[in-house]
Amino acid sequence: VQLVEAGGGLVQAGGSLRLSCAASGTIFSINTMGWYRQAPGKQRELVATITSGSSTNYADSVKGRFTISRDNAKNTVYLQMNSLKPEDTGIYYCNADIRYSGYSITHYPNWGRGTQVTVSS
Repeated sequence: VQLVEAGGGLVQAGGSLRLSCAASGTIFSINTMGWYRQAPGKQRELVATITSGSSTNYADSVKGRFTISRDNAKNTVYLQMNSLKPEDTGIYYCNADIRYSGYSITHYPNWGRGTQVTVSS
């Protein structure tokens, strides 16, 4: 299974970016998908998650500015980021809990390689 992120880049404060993450490979089903980020010198932190039923959860720091969504038919999760701030700078990682086959009910966490988001002041 592979998760491939896209959409990062350099943007001025107040601007917007849209990240996407597509999962491919041997996939029976995907439970929760999410975005995490890691700033230089800091630990990786949760940004937002979305369940297969589209229930969402956001970090307090991004509530009202970021929106997570998913397309189950495409095994893809999106993160619309508006009103970006310099403190949003970091590497954004996609995560998905994936069930590989119908013979096991276990979902396994999978991570993408990350995409850089840089917000200039």
